[in-house]
Amino acid sequence: MGRPETGNEVRISAQQARNLHLAVQGLLTPARARATRARVLAAIARMRVLQIDTINVVARSPYLVLFSRLGHYAPHWLDELLARGKIFECWAHEACFVPMDDYVLHRGQFDARAGHWAHQRAARMHREHRASMDKLLAHIRGHGPVKSSDFERQPRAQPGWWEWKDEKRWLEAWFALGELMIARRDGFQRVYDLTERVLARAKVDTAAFSPVDASRQFTLGAVRALGIAQARWIADYFRSGRKHKDADLDDFVAAGELIRVHVRGWENCGYVHREHLAPLRRAQRSALRATHTTLLSPFDPVVWDRERALSMFDFDYRLECYTPAHKRRYGYFVLPILHRGSLIGRLDAKAHRGEGVFEIKSIDLQTGVAPDDESIADVAGAIRECADWHATLRVIVRKSDPPAFARQLRKALAMIE
Repeated sequence: MGRPETGNEVRISAQQARNLHLAVQGLLTPARARATRARVLAAIARMRVLQIDTINVVARSPYLVLFSRLGHYAPHWLDELLARGKIFECWAHEACFVPMDDYVLHRGQFDARAGHWAHQRAARMHREHRASMDKLLAHIRGHGPVKSSDFERQPRAQPGWWEWKDEKRWLEAWFALGELMIARRDGFQRVYDLTERVLARAKVDTAAFSPVDASRQFTLGAVRALGIAQARWIADYFRSGRKHKDADLDDFVAAGELIRVHVRGWENCGYVHREHLAPLRRAQRSALRATHTTLLSPFDPVVWDRERALSMFDFDYRLECYTPAHKRRYGYFVLPILHRGSLIGRLDAKAHRGEGVFEIKSIDLQTGVAPDDESIADVAGAIRECADWHATLRVIVRKSDPPAFARQLRKALAMIE
């Protein structure tokens, strides 16, 4: 596409910066095409990392992140991609699904991530349980893949590691240390196998990046995945090291790999990958138009960095499921509401699959958001679509702030049932 003209400052509005971010993340407009397995893989490749979490109050996070972008799709397609070796699991931002094409990149950064809490804990586990861990690894080598449920739970004197059985802790340690990979999931339960066997089935070229190349690729890859990023946001995306400063990116800008952008209202510059020059030019013309309304996972890339979500969307989001109930402000599993380029509120939801009920315990709009007919209809439509995807056809709205919004939503939902 070429390089931007030298000597010209690139300036865009804060809303266009948000829209650029959402466009690259696949959240600017509703999906135009029907979801397929290939589009699931393409969505993961665009994000580069799909964070994993097991909480299943609404839907497990990786499935919900994909739903926000693709609409109705079959969740088992994600499981199939893992089993077929199209994606793999690793520690990146946190535990994530990652395109298998990026395996060499992440493996090349393995030593640099020795400070990650999962690696530190795994190394300590291996020091303290070396004989048992080596025996477990030999068992897998001789007998094939295992699940933690293959082993009986033994009573333990002290709880830890989420009160896992010893074999589960050892399996997770070998996974963090790189000797095991996740071959597939059975009912979302991990199936562990030797790394070399998983890679052989996936036909992966294991030639390693140098540490310098990996660092560059993570920097460029994070900016590319985010669409636009301030320097200090970049390292968090892959948890690839210390926070960057603007001066750290001068060489990338000089080489034309990154474009420095001035965003009105931002204290710091933003950076855009050269592959996104076309949408950046549209943003300069204020031509990026947001039309998508959907519910986001608490672990969606748009909101997982609290500082970035606050700076970009003026949305202060904190996950409260690990907070004692009496200290929660909004609820246990709170979904941000994306509406046409803005985060306008959050809702605490639960899918009662057995009863076919999608319960909204509470819904809170951002201060200053005044719902109109369009936004009410859009949010109701997003809730209806999410409920239908879960086969929870009855939607219950308990309460809202402001109180009138719940009544308005109930009326709008009744009109589309």
